[in-house]
Amino acid sequence: MNYRHVYHAGNHADVLKHIVMMRAFLHLKKKDKPFLFLDAHAGTGLYALWGDEALKTLEWQDGVGRFYDPSGNAVPLATDCEALIAPWRDAIATVNAVGQPLSHYPGSPAFALHILRKTDRILLNELHPEDHGKLADFAARDKRVFLSAGDAAIAVKAHLPPPERRGFILIDPPYEREDEADRAIRMLRDGYRRFATGAFALWYPVTGDGLSDRLVKEAQALALPKMLKAELLVRQVLPEGGLAGSGLILINPPWPLAEELAVLGPELCKRMRQTDGAKWSLDWLS
Repeated sequence: MNYRHVYHAGNHADVLKHIVMMRAFLHLKKKDKPFLFLDAHAGTGLYALWGDEALKTLEWQDGVGRFYDPSGNAVPLATDCEALIAPWRDAIATVNAVGQPLSHYPGSPAFALHILRKTDRILLNELHPEDHGKLADFAARDKRVFLSAGDAAIAVKAHLPPPERRGFILIDPPYEREDEADRAIRMLRDGYRRFATGAFALWYPVTGDGLSDRLVKEAQALALPKMLKAELLVRQVLPEGGLAGSGLILINPPWPLAEELAVLGPELCKRMRQTDGAKWSLDWLS
Protein backbone atom coordinates (compact mmCIF):
# COMPACT_ATOMS: atom_id res chain seq x y z
CA MET A 1 0.00 0.00 0.00
CA ASN A 2 1.61 3.24 -1.18
CA TYR A 3 -1.14 5.85 -0.87
CA ARG A 4 -0.52 8.61 1.68
CA HIS A 5 -3.34 11.07 2.24
CA VAL A 6 -0.94 13.65 3.65
CA TYR A 7 -0.19 14.72 0.05
CA HIS A 8 -3.86 15.47 -0.60
CA ALA A 9 -5.24 16.61 2.77
CA GLY A 10 -7.51 19.64 2.63
CA ASN A 11 -8.12 19.44 -1.11
CA HIS A 12 -11.55 19.99 -2.69
CA ALA A 13 -12.47 16.33 -2.20
CA ASP A 14 -11.72 16.54 1.52
CA VAL A 15 -13.78 19.72 1.84
CA LEU A 16 -16.85 18.06 0.33
CA LYS A 17 -16.42 14.83 2.30
CA HIS A 18 -15.87 16.46 5.66
CA ILE A 19 -18.61 19.08 5.38
CA VAL A 20 -21.11 16.34 4.53
CA MET A 21 -19.78 14.17 7.35
CA MET A 22 -20.09 16.95 9.93
CA ARG A 23 -23.68 17.68 8.85
CA ALA A 24 -24.50 13.97 9.22
CA PHE A 25 -22.96 13.87 12.70
CA LEU A 26 -24.94 16.91 13.73
CA HIS A 27 -28.22 15.29 12.71
CA LEU A 28 -27.37 11.94 14.32
CA LYS A 29 -26.71 13.79 17.58
CA LYS A 30 -30.29 15.06 17.68
CA LYS A 31 -31.26 11.78 19.33
CA ASP A 32 -29.94 11.10 22.82
CA LYS A 33 -28.94 7.53 21.98
CA PRO A 34 -25.21 7.08 21.22
CA PHE A 35 -23.92 5.98 17.83
CA LEU A 36 -20.80 4.51 16.25
CA PHE A 37 -18.54 6.26 13.76
CA LEU A 38 -16.55 3.69 11.80
CA ASP A 39 -13.81 5.08 9.54
CA ALA A 40 -12.51 2.23 7.40
CA HIS A 41 -9.57 4.25 5.97
CA ALA A 42 -8.76 6.66 8.78
CA GLY A 43 -5.35 8.09 7.85
CA THR A 44 -3.31 9.89 10.50
CA GLY A 45 -5.94 12.19 12.01
CA LEU A 46 -4.20 15.54 11.48
CA TYR A 47 -2.17 16.98 8.60
CA ALA A 48 0.41 19.76 8.44
CA LEU A 49 -0.33 22.03 5.48
CA TRP A 50 3.24 23.34 5.44
CA GLY A 51 4.88 19.94 5.75
CA ASP A 52 7.11 18.59 3.01
CA GLU A 53 4.39 16.31 1.61
CA ALA A 54 1.67 18.95 1.39
CA LEU A 55 4.10 21.46 -0.12
CA LYS A 56 4.82 19.06 -2.98
CA THR A 57 1.22 19.24 -4.22
CA LEU A 58 -0.32 22.34 -2.58
CA GLU A 59 -3.72 20.76 -3.30
CA TRP A 60 -5.12 22.27 -0.13
CA GLN A 61 -4.83 25.77 -1.56
CA ASP A 62 -7.64 25.00 -4.01
CA GLY A 63 -9.65 23.28 -1.29
CA VAL A 64 -9.75 24.54 2.28
CA GLY A 65 -7.50 27.42 1.18
CA ARG A 66 -10.43 28.89 -0.78
CA PHE A 67 -12.33 29.41 2.49
CA TYR A 68 -9.67 31.46 4.34
CA ASP A 69 -7.55 34.49 3.54
CA PRO A 70 -3.74 34.51 3.92
CA SER A 71 -4.08 35.57 7.56
CA GLY A 72 -6.31 32.63 8.40
CA ASN A 73 -9.54 34.63 8.56
CA ALA A 74 -12.66 33.00 7.20
CA VAL A 75 -13.84 34.08 3.75
CA PRO A 76 -17.56 33.51 4.24
CA LEU A 77 -20.10 31.95 1.94
CA ALA A 78 -23.64 33.25 1.67
CA THR A 79 -25.26 33.47 5.12
CA ASP A 80 -27.41 30.33 4.88
CA CYS A 81 -24.51 28.27 3.55
CA GLU A 82 -22.05 29.66 6.08
CA ALA A 83 -24.33 28.40 8.86
CA LEU A 84 -24.25 24.92 7.30
CA ILE A 85 -20.45 24.73 7.22
CA ALA A 86 -20.03 26.16 10.75
CA PRO A 87 -19.30 22.75 12.37
CA TRP A 88 -16.57 22.14 9.77
CA ARG A 89 -15.03 25.56 10.44
CA ASP A 90 -15.21 25.03 14.21
CA ALA A 91 -13.12 21.86 13.96
CA ILE A 92 -10.55 23.57 11.74
CA ALA A 93 -10.27 26.41 14.27
CA THR A 94 -9.27 23.98 17.03
CA VAL A 95 -6.06 22.98 15.19
CA ASN A 96 -5.01 26.43 13.99
CA ALA A 97 -3.86 29.58 15.78
CA VAL A 98 -6.13 32.63 15.74
CA GLY A 99 -4.92 35.35 13.37
CA GLN A 100 -2.31 33.12 11.76
CA PRO A 101 -2.29 31.43 8.32
CA LEU A 102 -3.77 27.96 8.22
CA SER A 103 -1.16 25.45 9.34
CA HIS A 104 -3.12 22.23 9.81
CA TYR A 105 -6.13 20.43 8.42
CA PRO A 106 -8.06 17.79 10.38
CA GLY A 107 -8.60 14.33 9.00
CA SER A 108 -11.88 12.49 9.48
CA PRO A 109 -10.81 11.22 12.95
CA ALA A 110 -10.13 14.76 14.16
CA PHE A 111 -13.47 16.02 12.88
CA ALA A 112 -15.19 13.14 14.68
CA LEU A 113 -13.29 13.74 17.93
CA HIS A 114 -14.33 17.38 17.83
CA ILE A 115 -18.07 16.92 17.37
CA LEU A 116 -19.01 13.53 18.83
CA ARG A 117 -20.26 13.15 22.40
CA LYS A 118 -18.68 11.28 25.31
CA THR A 119 -21.23 8.50 24.86
CA ASP A 120 -20.53 7.99 21.15
CA ARG A 121 -17.93 5.50 19.96
CA ILE A 122 -15.23 6.00 17.32
CA LEU A 123 -13.64 3.04 15.52
CA LEU A 124 -10.67 3.99 13.35
CA ASN A 125 -9.08 1.52 10.95
CA GLU A 126 -5.82 2.31 9.14
CA LEU A 127 -3.77 -0.31 7.33
CA HIS A 128 -0.63 1.70 6.45
CA PRO A 129 1.86 0.96 9.28
CA GLU A 130 3.40 4.43 9.50
CA ASP A 131 0.05 6.20 9.30
CA HIS A 132 -1.45 3.82 11.84
CA GLY A 133 1.34 4.71 14.26
CA LYS A 134 0.68 8.42 13.82
CA LEU A 135 -3.05 7.83 14.23
CA ALA A 136 -2.42 6.00 17.50
CA ASP A 137 -0.30 8.89 18.77
CA PHE A 138 -3.05 11.32 17.81
CA ALA A 139 -6.19 9.58 19.04
CA ALA A 140 -5.49 6.53 21.20
CA ARG A 141 -5.71 8.39 24.51
CA ASP A 142 -9.34 9.34 23.89
CA LYS A 143 -11.59 6.84 25.66
CA ARG A 144 -14.14 6.97 22.83
CA VAL A 145 -11.58 5.66 20.31
CA PHE A 146 -10.85 2.07 19.30
CA LEU A 147 -8.11 1.41 16.74
CA SER A 148 -7.55 -1.39 14.26
CA ALA A 149 -4.91 -1.93 11.59
CA GLY A 150 -6.53 -4.48 9.31
CA ASP A 151 -8.02 -4.64 5.87
CA ALA A 152 -10.94 -2.21 5.56
CA ALA A 153 -13.34 -4.90 4.34
CA ILE A 154 -12.59 -7.01 7.41
CA ALA A 155 -13.14 -4.01 9.68
CA VAL A 156 -16.56 -3.37 8.15
CA LYS A 157 -17.59 -7.00 8.51
CA ALA A 158 -16.19 -7.44 12.02
CA HIS A 159 -17.76 -4.40 13.66
CA LEU A 160 -21.24 -4.30 12.16
CA PRO A 161 -23.88 -4.24 13.40
CA PRO A 162 -22.73 -2.15 16.36
CA PRO A 163 -24.27 -2.63 19.79
CA GLU A 164 -25.51 0.97 19.61
CA ARG A 165 -27.68 0.04 16.59
CA ARG A 166 -26.96 3.51 15.22
CA GLY A 167 -23.97 4.61 13.23
CA PHE A 168 -22.18 6.39 10.40
CA ILE A 169 -19.77 4.30 8.32
CA LEU A 170 -17.23 6.05 6.08
CA ILE A 171 -15.68 4.04 3.25
CA ASP A 172 -12.93 6.16 1.73
CA PRO A 173 -10.43 3.95 -0.15
CA PRO A 174 -7.43 5.34 -2.03
CA TYR A 175 -8.43 3.56 -5.28
CA GLU A 176 -4.79 2.73 -5.98
CA ARG A 177 -5.50 -0.95 -6.73
CA GLU A 178 -7.20 -2.09 -9.93
CA ASP A 179 -9.89 -3.89 -7.95
CA GLU A 180 -10.42 -1.09 -5.43
CA ALA A 181 -13.76 0.05 -6.85
CA ASP A 182 -15.12 -3.50 -6.77
CA ARG A 183 -13.88 -3.91 -3.20
CA ALA A 184 -15.53 -0.63 -2.20
CA ILE A 185 -18.88 -1.73 -3.63
CA ARG A 186 -18.61 -5.05 -1.81
CA MET A 187 -17.86 -3.22 1.44
CA LEU A 188 -20.96 -1.10 0.96
CA ARG A 189 -23.05 -4.19 0.16
CA ASP A 190 -21.70 -6.25 3.06
CA GLY A 191 -21.98 -3.38 5.50
CA TYR A 192 -25.58 -2.75 4.55
CA ARG A 193 -26.46 -6.42 4.87
CA ARG A 194 -25.18 -6.38 8.43
CA PHE A 195 -26.49 -2.96 9.38
CA ALA A 196 -29.41 -1.92 7.17
CA THR A 197 -30.42 0.98 9.41
CA GLY A 198 -26.94 2.53 9.45
CA ALA A 199 -25.88 5.63 7.54
CA PHE A 200 -23.11 4.91 5.01
CA ALA A 201 -20.91 7.20 2.93
CA LEU A 202 -18.81 5.85 0.05
CA TRP A 203 -16.37 8.39 -1.37
CA TYR A 204 -15.10 8.14 -4.94
CA PRO A 205 -12.81 10.23 -7.20
CA VAL A 206 -13.76 11.60 -10.61
CA THR A 207 -10.67 11.31 -12.79
CA GLY A 208 -11.88 10.80 -16.36
CA ASP A 209 -10.91 7.14 -16.54
CA GLY A 210 -14.47 5.85 -16.21
CA LEU A 211 -14.04 4.61 -12.64
CA SER A 212 -16.61 6.99 -11.15
CA ASP A 213 -19.29 6.14 -13.72
CA ARG A 214 -18.74 2.42 -13.23
CA LEU A 215 -18.77 2.71 -9.46
CA VAL A 216 -22.01 4.69 -9.42
CA LYS A 217 -23.69 2.17 -11.75
CA GLU A 218 -22.57 -0.74 -9.60
CA ALA A 219 -23.78 0.99 -6.46
CA GLN A 220 -27.15 1.66 -8.06
CA ALA A 221 -27.35 -1.98 -9.11
CA LEU A 222 -27.30 -2.97 -5.43
CA ALA A 223 -30.85 -1.55 -5.33
CA LEU A 224 -30.48 -0.37 -1.76
CA PRO A 225 -33.18 2.02 -0.54
CA LYS A 226 -32.49 5.67 0.26
CA MET A 227 -29.33 6.03 -1.84
CA LEU A 228 -28.22 9.59 -2.59
CA LYS A 229 -25.35 10.67 -4.87
CA ALA A 230 -23.64 14.02 -4.30
CA GLU A 231 -20.94 14.92 -6.83
CA LEU A 232 -18.78 18.01 -7.15
CA LEU A 233 -16.59 18.72 -10.18
CA VAL A 234 -14.18 21.65 -9.90
CA ARG A 235 -13.14 21.51 -13.54
CA GLN A 236 -13.75 19.71 -16.79
CA VAL A 237 -13.27 15.94 -16.69
CA LEU A 238 -10.53 14.83 -19.08
CA PRO A 239 -9.08 11.38 -19.82
CA GLU A 240 -5.84 11.01 -17.88
CA GLY A 241 -6.52 14.48 -16.50
CA GLY A 242 -6.14 13.84 -12.81
CA LEU A 243 -8.65 14.57 -10.06
CA ALA A 244 -11.40 16.74 -11.53
CA GLY A 245 -13.83 16.18 -8.68
CA SER A 246 -15.29 13.66 -6.30
CA GLY A 247 -18.54 12.27 -5.07
CA LEU A 248 -20.26 10.60 -2.17
CA ILE A 249 -22.80 7.80 -2.31
CA LEU A 250 -24.89 8.14 0.82
CA ILE A 251 -27.11 5.38 2.17
CA ASN A 252 -29.76 6.40 4.70
CA PRO A 253 -28.60 10.04 4.84
CA PRO A 254 -29.97 11.62 8.02
CA TRP A 255 -32.80 14.06 7.47
CA PRO A 256 -32.59 16.84 6.30
CA LEU A 257 -29.09 16.35 4.84
CA ALA A 258 -30.34 16.04 1.25
CA GLU A 259 -32.19 19.35 1.48
CA GLU A 260 -29.12 21.02 2.98
CA LEU A 261 -26.87 19.75 0.20
CA ALA A 262 -29.25 21.09 -2.42
CA VAL A 263 -28.60 24.55 -0.96
CA LEU A 264 -24.92 24.16 -0.12
CA GLY A 265 -23.59 22.22 -3.13
CA PRO A 266 -23.83 25.01 -5.72
CA GLU A 267 -22.03 27.41 -3.37
CA LEU A 268 -19.21 24.91 -2.76
CA CYS A 269 -18.91 24.47 -6.51
CA LYS A 270 -18.72 28.21 -7.06
CA ARG A 271 -16.10 28.65 -4.32
CA MET A 272 -13.80 25.80 -5.46
CA ARG A 273 -14.28 26.14 -9.22
CA GLN A 274 -10.96 25.95 -11.08
CA THR A 275 -11.95 26.08 -14.77
CA ASP A 276 -14.96 25.71 -17.04
CA GLY A 277 -16.73 22.44 -16.54
CA ALA A 278 -17.20 22.83 -12.80
CA LYS A 279 -20.53 21.28 -11.84
CA TRP A 280 -22.57 20.17 -8.86
CA SER A 281 -25.12 17.35 -9.01
CA LEU A 282 -27.37 15.78 -6.41
CA ASP A 283 -29.44 12.75 -7.38
CA TRP A 284 -31.41 10.02 -5.66
CA LEU A 285 -30.21 6.70 -7.07
CA SER A 286 -33.04 4.87 -5.34
